[in-house]
Order: sequence, then structure tokens, then C-alpha cells
Amino acid sequence: MIETIAAHPHVFWLSLGGLLLAAEMLGGNGYLLWSGVAAVITGLLVWLLPFDWAWQGALFAVLTLTAAWLWWRWLSRQVRRQKPADARLNQRGQQLVGMQFTLDSALVNGRGHMRVGDSSWPVIADEDLSAGAKVEVVAVEGITLRIRTLSR
Repeated sequence: MIETIAAHPHVFWLSLGGLLLAAEMLGGNGYLLWSGVAAVITGLLVWLLPFDWAWQGALFAVLTLTAAWLWWRWLSRQVRRQKPADARLNQRGQQLVGMQFTLDSALVNGRGHMRVGDSSWPVIADEDLSAGAKVEVVAVEGITLRIRTLSR
């Protein structure tokens, strides 16, 4: 077995590359991808231009580091190009701040419920408000919307 690998080192590198790429497909984290690509390239170069094992190992290490660095550089540029994610993503209450609504039911003692889309939200205000009043959401306190009237 060792004699076969020593006589045909490209088979070793191509097999190692294939195993690393197959393992990457099972895991999918990206850790083995660049090592697998480097092993395949090393195998192809050793097949075309046979050289010593020490040089093969050095070539594999350099190719792995170079491929990982190039990928990191490309990925960091892609991240910078994307617009930043909305800080209120998945915070429905925070997304409602600043929006205006009409009350369906009156607020008693400054408390009640308001219809927003297909859901009902608990609301509080500094004063009692009648049904039909135009209001604006000014803050979110837990799951309760703090509102203020827009017109008197």
C-alpha cells in the first residue's frame, strides 16, 4: 500500500481531496472545502509535474491557506456591499412605533385594545380616548403599545 502511494502520489492527493470534499458536503460548514480544493489541485500538479513529498506537503499547505484567505477576502467584500439588516427585524411591536391607527373601541382609564392588521394589541394612553380617535404608536412597553392622540 505504501509502495503504491509512493509510486503514485497524485492518487493520494486526489483521494484526500475527494474525501475532504465529501466530508464537507456532509457537514456544510466550509471548514473542509478549501483543504479539499487544495488537495485536488496538489494532486493534479503532482500528476503533471512529479516532485518530492516535502514540496507536495508545502504546496498543499500554501494552497489551503491561500484559498481560505481569498475566500475570506471575497466574503468580507460581499458582506460590506449588503445593506445592514433592520435592527427591528422580528420585533413586531418596535416596527409599529410611529404608525397611525384608528381606535375601534374606547379606552377606559387609559387602557384598552387596538386592532392592528389581523391581531389585537393591548394599548395604554395618558387619557381616555373614544372609539374612532386617530392615534399614533409612540413606544412599546413589553407587549403593550403606548399611544397618543393625533387630533382633539
